[in-house]
Amino acid sequence: MREFRAEDARSEARRLIHDLLGEGHPTAALLLSDARSVLGDERTANCAELARGAALTRRSSELAAIAGLLVGTRTLGLDWWTSGRGGKIPAPDEVLAANTAIEPWTDLTVLEMLAAWIADDGADDAWGPPITSVDLNSWQAEDRVDLPADAVPGHRLVVSFDAGGRLDAVVVERPDGALGSNLDFSSLRYSRAAEAQWSWGVAAGLGPHPLPGEDPDPYAETVDAQAAEYLRQWALRHGATAEQAGGRWQVKGEVVAVIERVDWMWRSGEWFAWWRAASALLGGDPVQLASRMDDIAAAS
Repeated sequence: MREFRAEDARSEARRLIHDLLGEGHPTAALLLSDARSVLGDERTANCAELARGAALTRRSSELAAIAGLLVGTRTLGLDWWTSGRGGKIPAPDEVLAANTAIEPWTDLTVLEMLAAWIADDGADDAWGPPITSVDLNSWQAEDRVDLPADAVPGHRLVVSFDAGGRLDAVVVERPDGALGSNLDFSSLRYSRAAEAQWSWGVAAGLGPHPLPGEDPDPYAETVDAQAAEYLRQWALRHGATAEQAGGRWQVKGEVVAVIERVDWMWRSGEWFAWWRAASALLGGDPVQLASRMDDIAAAS
């Protein structure tokens, strides 16, 4: 069942990214080429440098953020990058140059922050500013928002739930005559920038994603052979096929490819320890790797 869910997500992501960028098989080289034509050489170079500096397990997420910025800029125009927001919020170009996330996005990388920002601005441009935000971890539909003074039954009010994500709250009259609202979950929608970010990351997968002109190639770096073989054998014992696990892992690119193939997030809970150990193997810090290998041994 998990394989069907994962493949369904990938199929939808490939459809979306083809519609948004015209790419049947998204790659870093194609993405950055498209970005240069829209964002310009300097912005694209700055974005690529941030992606290059990320951990290899994070590179796909950083490139997906660039896809969101590319599609968002096509929608909102280059003025989005240069427009100040007043107060303490600088223009996006200044954030990119400073390489420092700002409130309320400090838990994100700079590229992820900018992608969230343009996704929200794109949603506001398409559907108007939301009256409030809701947490969709709760699917309670009734009376989740405070109604404006001019609300009347039948009005649809825009509500945010995620960066670039919107849905409608429908104003209704309750049996006692009071006004309330019901969230219309069928109206869930995302801005084009948000769709591009999600679909590029899922369609392209974890990688490897070599960047144009990258020398030396980080995916060609060798990994700890003993730890790599332990993790490969662990994966085989816990349900990965021989095709998914591959042969002996010698370089980081092979490890990244295996992490992508095994779909560990769709598996049982102990696979999280495997993921953390595989990430430490890629990171190359022997102390961190030893700690994560102890964790996975305990989980086994």
